[in-house]
Amino acid sequence: MSNYLVIDTSAHTSVAVIDANGTVHAEITSERSNDQTETLVSYIHQLLAQAGLEGKELAGIIVGTGPGPFTGLRVGLVAARTLSYVWAVPLHGTMSLGALAERVRRELQPDAEYLIATDARRREVYWARFAADGKLLDGPHVSAAGELPSLEVHGVGAGLYAQELEEAGAKVAAVSRDWLTRAADLGPRALAELAEGADLSDTAPRYLRESDAQVPQFMKQAKS
Repeated sequence: MSNYLVIDTSAHTSVAVIDANGTVHAEITSERSNDQTETLVSYIHQLLAQAGLEGKELAGIIVGTGPGPFTGLRVGLVAARTLSYVWAVPLHGTMSLGALAERVRRELQPDAEYLIATDARRREVYWARFAADGKLLDGPHVSAAGELPSLEVHGVGAGLYAQELEEAGAKVAAVSRDWLTRAADLGPRALAELAEGADLSDTAPRYLRESDAQVPQFMKQAKS
């Protein structure tokens, strides 16, 4: 059975090993949101050992392309690209919010359109709109929670900004208000997209806004 390594660092460090049917054989997700640099490599080694696999034996690597904060997201993408090159295995990139949409579709079986929202900091959320069957309809976007459409909202962004969302007419789903992006959900989503003929070769990060880091004024003057 072909196996895939799945990596997502758009929120927390999350790594999984899945087979071609989407069955999860091993997974680990950090409880912290700022430890991608410290945990990612050790998680990958741990899961491959647990699954009894070497990197070069993988059928491919799947990586979440965000949206997410600059540093954390970049760690996962750089690692995935490097390992794909070193192991000579295919690399597939897909939007990280789709992982939550996959979990909502599978566990909650919605009968109407819904939103996925994650924490974008600065009192904003990353969000996208999905059909009941999980198909992406709009997004991803970044905005204040109060600017989202009046639909049911799933994901940790819903829990963080419940009051703003409800005041704007949205409905916060209680069961999923703390859900984070997981590699175990991202992998099956990506495999389904590949089976439908989607091109997942683009692994460009979805930052959606400018970095907090700014070029110092003296450096700008030196370049002029």
